[in-house]
Amino acid sequence: MDAALARPTTAQVPVRTVYRPATIVNLRLTLAPLFRGGNNPTCAWDGAGVWLTMRTPHGAATLRLSDTRDGVTAVAWGDGSEWAIDGVPELLGGRDDWGGLDLSANAFLADTRRRQPGLRLLRTRLVFEALLPAILEQKVTSVEAWRSWRQLVVAYGEPAPGPAPAGMRVFPAANAWRLIPSWGWHRCGVDAQRSRTALGAASVVSGLERTLELGSDGAAVARRLRSLPGVGGWTAAETAQRSHGDPDAVSVGDYHLPATVGWALIGKPVDDDGMLELLEPWRGHRQRVMRLIAASGFRKPRFGPRMTIPDHRWH
Repeated sequence: MDAALARPTTAQVPVRTVYRPATIVNLRLTLAPLFRGGNNPTCAWDGAGVWLTMRTPHGAATLRLSDTRDGVTAVAWGDGSEWAIDGVPELLGGRDDWGGLDLSANAFLADTRRRQPGLRLLRTRLVFEALLPAILEQKVTSVEAWRSWRQLVVAYGEPAPGPAPAGMRVFPAANAWRLIPSWGWHRCGVDAQRSRTALGAASVVSGLERTLELGSDGAAVARRLRSLPGVGGWTAAETAQRSHGDPDAVSVGDYHLPATVGWALIGKPVDDDGMLELLEPWRGHRQRVMRLIAASGFRKPRFGPRMTIPDHRWH
């Protein structure tokens, strides 16, 4: 074989770093919002660390993160490897400051924070990649949405660069989303309304990514995201929590969250208004409180059978 042909390309050469955070970081808790179901083709645990794929501004990337004695070892492959490595601190909550959060008035939250000091709020810096799956989750069960997400990424994404676990794929580029035919969406269980919203988002990707320039102004970010037809408060919040690391974004309109918050904080279910009232003492940190409730392992009581999951796919 010709030596020039055998030489590894830049995309195949791994980029490495060791991130030494100022405070402890629990990889599993911090990255949990990226794991939509146990068979997500863009995320995988292998027992010793986590594999993530992403569509960076420079192209596809695979990122491997693992805890070591020196800190968090990060290795990336692909055209977007340097961008992925540069973003490791923000991905693992390097900009996330819990210093102003006073939990002394609630023993449950204070104890959870004491037991889970490594929980951080992630910031992916990838708005469209956070928005698209949130759109798929509109008004359907998580099981349905995660199944659609998996099928779409497998069908229209590309293989993960580097030595990623078998089956891992990279989030499709905007143009790939725009080229999915109507029957392709339907076959993956996505109705016309959600596919229209997804296609609208895919047509304004550069504008979506510019919302990162708004920094910590969560209200401004939400307004910009909600200006897209089909994107409401719930979808905007689910997106900003992941892409922007918004510490105050609350997913109002969620089927389960109000009751879970109510049971966790006062021992009874509440509606959206009741949830917001309970969270009001921690305004500015409400997403941190929500993540603490999730990290605690608390589950609200069940009083009936689970919801039946319809199948809208063609057979």
